[in-house]
Amino acid sequence: MSFNQPNSMKNIHKLSIAPMMDCTDRHFRMIMRKISSKALLYTEMIVAQSLVYTKKKENFLDFNNEEHPISIQFGGDDPLILKEAARMAQDWGYDEINFNVGCPSPRVCSGNFGASLMKDPAKVAKCIESLKNSCSLPVTIKHRIGVDEDDSFRNLNNFVRHVANAGADRFTVHARKAILKGLNPKQNRTIPPLKYEVVKKLKKLNPELLIEINGGFNSIDKSIKALGDFDGVMIGRSVYKHPLRWSEIDQKVYGINTEPKFASDIIFSLIPYIEKHMSNGGKSWDICKHIINLVEGIPKAKIWRNQISIKSIKKELDSEYLFKLTSWLEEMGY
Repeated sequence: MSFNQPNSMKNIHKLSIAPMMDCTDRHFRMIMRKISSKALLYTEMIVAQSLVYTKKKENFLDFNNEEHPISIQFGGDDPLILKEAARMAQDWGYDEINFNVGCPSPRVCSGNFGASLMKDPAKVAKCIESLKNSCSLPVTIKHRIGVDEDDSFRNLNNFVRHVANAGADRFTVHARKAILKGLNPKQNRTIPPLKYEVVKKLKKLNPELLIEINGGFNSIDKSIKALGDFDGVMIGRSVYKHPLRWSEIDQKVYGINTEPKFASDIIFSLIPYIEKHMSNGGKSWDICKHIINLVEGIPKAKIWRNQISIKSIKKELDSEYLFKLTSWLEEMGY
């Protein structure tokens, strides 16, 4: 089962990996790139103000060349600061910029950005205009279908039209509304019901806009089905918790004939990367905390994950031991 369309703007990024705080750092993105050569990857959300005013900009901006195509996601509400951030993103070599109007975190909303900005489409439009006018990269936006009681379809459509007129190149719509008071970010990913029909109606009324759907996609086949209605699908927690379940993205979504991917192959290929990271003063756990999610559904998987975790956290994990544990996976045919 595959989904193929003519080569056009609509299928450049048919599938993307959502920006997730404390998850989609450069190390996880390297793992993900071993799984798919085509899916669009995102950074964690970067607060534009923090980037502009820090001296160590590389802490926010650095990524590995293998990660392309990659989008940098900004949070903020000041067009002048976003202007500077956009220039930096282009100079650093990112492929596109995404503007966050979907995060329901109280910390983010108290700074007047994230999902709370949906209540002020004029301000969002100014931010998009500033990003667009400051670089030549595509500028996209990620948002919800509504916020608190401000969740009518009319308001959603007005928001999208307003932002489209400001020049947004693609809309990634999380098919849940955000509830800013009373729910934490985790609850906001599960308690507000998914309403795919709302996003479908939005696309039907705005066929000329690129609209990608996000929320609740936990299999490749479900994602492919959604591509019949939308220009793209963004997947989140499912791909982070169960990355190997998505190993056929290139084959099924992009029609590329690839060899089956095994956890052992992926980990073997990452050993030089881990060694380099540690030689530069990094910790093995920085990468291994993501690697352990590759191993599940086989006998002694929990023991394998525990061994990696304990040794890594105690700074006792070297490449020789990791090679030994990975060789066991290979012998298991995994």
